Amino acid sequence: MRDDPLVRAARIVGLPIRPLARSLALGALAALSALALAGFSAWLITRAWQMPPVLSVAIAVTSVRALGISRALLRYLERLSTHDLALRSMATARSRIYAAIAGGAGSLAARIRPADVVARTGRDVDDMGESLVRAVVPIGSAAVSAIASVVVLAVVSPWAGAAIAVAWVVAAVVAPWCAVRGAALVERSAAQARDEAAALTMTLLWHAAELEVSGRRAELAARAAAAEDRARRAADAGTRVRSWAAGVLPTVSGACVLVACIVGLVTAGSVDATTLGVLILLPLSAFDTATPLVDAARQLHRSRDAASRVLAVVDAAGEPTADGDVRPVEQSTPNVVVGEDVRWGHAGRPAAGPIAGGLTLGPGSRVAVVGPSGSGKTTLLATIAGLVPPVDGAVTVHDEDGPVDPAETIRWFASDAHVFATTIRENLLVARGDADDARLWDVLDRVGLAGWVRGLDGGLDHVLASGADAMSTGQRRRLLLARALICPVPVLLLDEPCENVDADEADALTAALLDPNDGLVEPERAVVVVTHRLPRDCAATAVIDLGGSPTAKDPTPKSDCRLHDPRVTSGVHEEGGGLKLHDLWTREVTIS
Repeated sequence: MRDDPLVRAARIVGLPIRPLARSLALGALAALSALALAGFSAWLITRAWQMPPVLSVAIAVTSVRALGISRALLRYLERLSTHDLALRSMATARSRIYAAIAGGAGSLAARIRPADVVARTGRDVDDMGESLVRAVVPIGSAAVSAIASVVVLAVVSPWAGAAIAVAWVVAAVVAPWCAVRGAALVERSAAQARDEAAALTMTLLWHAAELEVSGRRAELAARAAAAEDRARRAADAGTRVRSWAAGVLPTVSGACVLVACIVGLVTAGSVDATTLGVLILLPLSAFDTATPLVDAARQLHRSRDAASRVLAVVDAAGEPTADGDVRPVEQSTPNVVVGEDVRWGHAGRPAAGPIAGGLTLGPGSRVAVVGPSGSGKTTLLATIAGLVPPVDGAVTVHDEDGPVDPAETIRWFASDAHVFATTIRENLLVARGDADDARLWDVLDRVGLAGWVRGLDGGLDHVLASGADAMSTGQRRRLLLARALICPVPVLLLDEPCENVDADEADALTAALLDPNDGLVEPERAVVVVTHRLPRDCAATAVIDLGGSPTAKDPTPKSDCRLHDPRVTSGVHEEGGGLKLHDLWTREVTIS
């Protein structure tokens, strides 16, 4: 029971026991009020048939009215309490997921797709929360109602009590179990189709312009529509299964009434009319709380699957990493050694590499990585950074004192890093919280953004109210490059830092990044740059060309730098799966 995904998720979220008990108690009281209302009503109907004095039934009349009001009131209070509990638990679950991704193992952030984050924190958390509203409390209310109805009818007639007990087992256990078993495959297919539709929809939203230029927008839209259609068909199939299971309840309810009538005929001479009225009419309303049980069982199944997917993310994050400042630049740059047998890639896909002769990043190293989309450039950076384990071989980081943790010395700056809807200052301080204004202005000047920032209202304190949409794509790239340069780590891994910048300016920036004597980056730091355009005046100490057989040239004369295929005009980067136009696991899509 402790290993059940829902139980584990409840422990991680810290589901409060007292609010849960309050919701269950209110639901149970509402169920008892409904059952008592049915019993008093049955007694009142048969007693009124005997035409007694009005005063003799006044208490029953008042009780019926009071129970009718209390049933509605208690059910309303239960809804308020349960929804409040569910919403609070869902908010806590979302914050815990984000905290796990942000503070856990770095490889998770490199592997997980944005669509998966949205699905886990969106629909899956909703399904987990709905287990409280649609499953846990209804099941608790039905259990109380079942026990009470069986006890009451057993007192009147043991045969009637046995009949309604069997009916409850069939309606509350057998039918929901069959519905869940029949719908399990349907739900799994629907979930996969919805995930595919979500991923394609996010790609369409993020890269509409590039897809339109490449003529692929209609194709992806059709695939998204097809995925939605598969999800809809699976949902329809699940509805049919649920309908058959729901038909069990009226069947067993009618059977109970029939048994009660037979028992009433047999015992008519030994019991009074009011008792017979309760015996026959009570089963008609005793199963009111059993109506949602089929849906409750299916919701538990969905919620358990959702909890498993959420826990997979949390478990993959591992233990949160310790907060702390990274190693300052003033310390010596370690040697990062990529062995000549190192091959990199994602599980289930062909691996890239190895690099002939290997690669060593030491103080002042400047390495360019070029090659067509899908050749493994971004994955190579993630492997060097320690975010993705090598397929073969090993990447080691060490200084004069021995092995060094890559997390302390290496930072990978992805091409699709986020620009926050806050001030320019805060967007830069994300990388180095102790940087003063002089350092901020210096790095902005080095990337060619200082003039633009000075012209803004507030300068460094200008608020980018709409995040990345508040600036051009070229300005966004320069701001992200400034954030990378201000980060105080000895080894920088930059993925397409000059993409969408004017071609001449991009060549100048790339050349400066790859020239240890230019001054854009401190000469003692090591820099690796992934780029589609390698400038002709490149001064890189090594060029890794993944277009053919990967080789590392060390040193490489300026005139011998390999130039990228000029047919490639743009690169689109999609985290964790991309548009799948070239390769299932590539992060890049080439628009030619």
